[in-house]
Amino acid sequence: MKQLRYAVLVLALLLSACAGATATPTAAPSAPMPAAPTPTAPSATPTTPPRPIRIGLSVPLTGDLAIAGTKHRDGYQLCVDLINQKGGLLGRPVELLVEDNRSDNEVTVSQYERFINVEKVDLLLGTFSSRLNFAASAVAEKAGYVYPIPSGGALRIWERGFKYIFYFQQNAVEYIGSAPLRALMAYRDKGIIPADDFPKTAAVVHADEFYGNAIATGLLGGKVQIPGTDKVIDLAPGFLAQAGIQVVFTQKWPEGFTDWLTLANAIKASNPDLVMAASGSPDDIIQLVRALKTVGANPKMIYTAQGTQVEFKEALGDAVNGIIIHASWHPLAPYVGLLAGEPFSNQDFIQAFKAKYGREPDEDEAIPFAVCQGLEQAVRAVGSTDNKAIRDWLASRTKDNPVKTIMGDFYWDERGLPIGRDYLVTQWQNGELKFVYPIGEFEGVVDLLWPRPRW
Repeated sequence: MKQLRYAVLVLALLLSACAGATATPTAAPSAPMPAAPTPTAPSATPTTPPRPIRIGLSVPLTGDLAIAGTKHRDGYQLCVDLINQKGGLLGRPVELLVEDNRSDNEVTVSQYERFINVEKVDLLLGTFSSRLNFAASAVAEKAGYVYPIPSGGALRIWERGFKYIFYFQQNAVEYIGSAPLRALMAYRDKGIIPADDFPKTAAVVHADEFYGNAIATGLLGGKVQIPGTDKVIDLAPGFLAQAGIQVVFTQKWPEGFTDWLTLANAIKASNPDLVMAASGSPDDIIQLVRALKTVGANPKMIYTAQGTQVEFKEALGDAVNGIIIHASWHPLAPYVGLLAGEPFSNQDFIQAFKAKYGREPDEDEAIPFAVCQGLEQAVRAVGSTDNKAIRDWLASRTKDNPVKTIMGDFYWDERGLPIGRDYLVTQWQNGELKFVYPIGEFEGVVDLLWPRPRW
């Protein structure tokens, strides 16, 4: 009983303490604790963008070769832009480094040496003209760089035993003159040119430089001495003699020539049925044709080794009508190449070019585009920019496994000259450059206009 009273007393004291605690005033609320920070994802580790594949190009943007040189730059740049739009090459962007060589040999050599030794570019692209490429290709060969050439077919380039050069036209320049003559003979056989009206005489005039001399050598049957070697190539009797045409006048003009009227009068005095004129400079040919019109020289046909450019027509107007020019490319040729591993046709090129530049392309833009296609295919195939591997891959192309471009398929002989390719022949008709040869090979080929309209 005593223990029960003690327990009740303890319980009463505890209840009293709890009641007192409840009656005590509460303190003012303390400042709220700061909220715990919201967890965030770990920050991404900064990544270094891939180093671009850098390509060096020295090209004549000024000087006597500027018309074609500027177009070559534009063709190359379009190709590089399209590659980058398709994700680049080997997972890397492509950067084209362009320098103006001012149509000068020494400047060209210096710029390519700088690309190789100072800029340490990954790849090179060839320049315009045999004259400039002769010197530049030696720089590339010495350094072990692949040097794909768009315009520069003189045999003096290709008979030196070089291993790193590849030509992206039809054949060596010395053989160009056979193409317009074969076209004329084909139209004689077709009856467009009456047999008794086929040219019997010809005048051959040309610039005293690599390109002009090379074409004239093939036409006239001269000899080619390969610099630095004992090799001599004899082209006798010449394509004109083979066609049964007598040469009644020949003359070459030096660099900087201006006496075009005197030359035109001399051609007129020789009264040839056919005039064949060759120069690496479109400006030279424009001046010559203008002078022939001025003096009233009216041969049955005129062939010029330049003249597919729109600037040719713009400068000469109706005087271009009837002139024939060899060509490596024509907008109607239905070739399908590759770019970024996907089919890319000649028509794709034309559309892309017009979208970028707002004008129609000509072959001085199409040829370098094809060169770029070929180099890109080689890099993609070997999986690197190793120039030895690229060179070996290009040299191993065959008829069944070629490089595929908007100018058709390419594979090369041991000199780097294409195999199995023939020049096209075009003719200005009513202000439009028409495709006249080979006959029947492609849609869009029209008959030759014979004889050319008189001035």
